[in-house]
This record gives sequence, structure tokens and C-alpha cells, in this order.
Amino acid sequence: MTGEFRFGVNMVVPDSRAAWVEKCRKVEDLGYDVLSAADHLGMAPPFPALVLAGEVTSRVKLNTFVLNAPFYNPVLLARDVTGTDQFTEGRLELGLGAGYVKEEFEAAGMPFPSARERVDHLERTILELKRLYADPEHKPAPVRPEGPPLLLAGRGDRILTLAAEHADIIGFTGTAKFPDGGAPIPASAEDIEERVEFVRSKLGGREAEFNLLCHFVNITDDRAGALEELAKLTQGVLSVEQLAELPTALIGSPTEVAEQLHAHRERLGLTYYTVLEPNMEQFAPVLEALR
Repeated sequence: MTGEFRFGVNMVVPDSRAAWVEKCRKVEDLGYDVLSAADHLGMAPPFPALVLAGEVTSRVKLNTFVLNAPFYNPVLLARDVTGTDQFTEGRLELGLGAGYVKEEFEAAGMPFPSARERVDHLERTILELKRLYADPEHKPAPVRPEGPPLLLAGRGDRILTLAAEHADIIGFTGTAKFPDGGAPIPASAEDIEERVEFVRSKLGGREAEFNLLCHFVNITDDRAGALEELAKLTQGVLSVEQLAELPTALIGSPTEVAEQLHAHRERLGLTYYTVLEPNMEQFAPVLEALR
């Protein structure tokens, strides 16, 4: 597995052009490596958002985190992917998932397929994208013959098996469920480790980068107090001691969190972390501590 840390920000707040430009520049100025656009209704449209981000930044990679594959026709998606790849001069990373929010399918007037059907569509999408990348007649052409790096994110056996076969970056889901109207309920460190080991067993010696989306970020000098608050927020599903070991809970001073990240890399091989947009400024001192 790759050993260098990378950190991304998943942009989730739609805004005016001027505000979006300012935020994108801030992501780069704060030292992040990746700027991501989420794919949910009510958020910025991913591809236009990333093209604009590419125009006003120079260094960060630009990631869809992650596209709801069942919303997309694979051939039309290939056009948008390769076009965005061209317009951002090869800085695109393509993140794909199987989709999980039933209400979004209903709002779009689309049937909500079974989990099996959604993963079937994701697999067809991956294979069609690869076919079109390799087709010399396909326009726009990708910047690299193999297309942009692929991130596949999910939790189940089948999607993680697909990721082990096809993805350059494998995104692990650190939440077990989202209760109605409530905070995400975290999976335990043991649950995440089991998923990591499952992927490792499927990689067959192939290398991939391991990503984790961190919902719980609190940079504070009162780590113990913040862990107590998180235990209440997540309805006591995990104990304070379990939360203290949780890779998705980056809590403590910048130095303490940097130590946690090193420990998680040693235990799980996690090197690529994504934080949500509201946490990007408070997490930035951790980047300094790691340097």
C-alpha cells in the first residue's frame, strides 16, 4: 500500500460562484491534497463544480466523492468524465459508488433498485468506462490512456471485491447506519479492520490506496471531554474507549490527531483521509503537525 498521507475536503455546501471560488482556493491554501465534490441532490453539480475548481487552483487533485452510479448512463458518464479530465488537465480522480439514499431516487422519479441491482449497474459502468477509455475513437479522450484514477467506495462484500479488482483507491465506509434525522452511527474500529482485511485478501498482490471519510472531527485540547460528547451524539453505540480507537473520529489536539493517524496507518494501512467541508479549517493544523 502507498505510505504517504493525503488529505481531501469533500465539498457539500452549494454556494454562489464567488463563494465557491473562495472556498476552493482555501482548500488549496490550507495544504490539502484533494478537493472533492459530493453527489447528492441539493449540492453543487459535481462536474461543473470541479471544472471551476480546476480553473482557480493549480495543485489539488479534483475528485467526485462519490458519484451515485445508478443515476448515470455509462456512455454519457464517460463523456463527462473524459471531458472533465481534459478541462482539468488530468487532475481528475473519479469516485464511484452504488448509491444508497432511497429518497433521492424518489425525488428524481427513478425506481430504487435492490442493492444487487445497484452494484450490477456499478460494475457495468466500470467496464464500459474502461472500454471507452481504450477506444481511440472515443472523444473527448482521457488525458491518460487508462483514464483518470478510480476510487470505489462502499461497505459490502461485492462492492469491495469490485474495488479490489478495479480501483486505484478504495474508500471504506466508516458508518454503520444513519438513523432518521440523526447523526451517523459509527462502525467500530474492529468492523473497519475486518473490511480492510477482506479487501487485502482480494487484492492478490495488487497495490491500492486506502481512503476513509471522517465524519467526526474535533480539534481540541480536551480530548476526553470531546470523546464523551461524541458518545452522547452517537447514542452510546460505542463506548468512549472504543471511540478513542476509531479511525473516523479524529479528536484531540493537532499533535494527538497526528499520532492517531500514524497509528491507523500502521494498523490499517489508511493513508488518504477525507474530511467534510465544515471541518476543513479546524482540521488544517493537523496537516501542519504532520509536516
